Amino acid sequence: MTLDGKIARTDNHFPDWTSKEDKKLFQEISKESGVVIMGDKTFFTFPAPLKDRLNVVFTLEKNPKSIKGVKWVDGDPENVLQELEKQGYEKVILGGGAGINTLFLKHKLIDEIFITVEPKIFGGGISLFKGDFDVNLKLIDIDKINDNSVVLKYKVLY
Repeated sequence: MTLDGKIARTDNHFPDWTSKEDKKLFQEISKESGVVIMGDKTFFTFPAPLKDRLNVVFTLEKNPKSIKGVKWVDGDPENVLQELEKQGYEKVILGGGAGINTLFLKHKLIDEIFITVEPKIFGGGISLFKGDFDVNLKLIDIDKINDNSVVLKYKVLY
């Protein structure tokens, strides 16, 4: 995210503004888990599904087009996680956007938050979460990944 807490300027803003180190970290973490959960607006900012991972995409569309490597879902996030667990997935990564992040936070389904703070300020745009929250976090680690970017790792305390 930017220094002012934005993950994008608009719903269709492709994340080409993040560092190559951030992209590499996301790729490593998400490939390790094997599954990335995201909303359809986030999914459609990518030119293709994320390779070597199951792309679980929340959508309100009734009959989404079948795409290899994509599992379209809707409804309660607990049910989606239970189904993924039955398929052998032990942990998942949330890839955003703000709506999906908020949904999982409201349901108390986020254990950790990894945030790369990039040297950018957008002023306006989309925040990491929507709405009003009072959730405490515990800092686990800080990792400087290049001359200008840091990754903050937090445990969520419900």
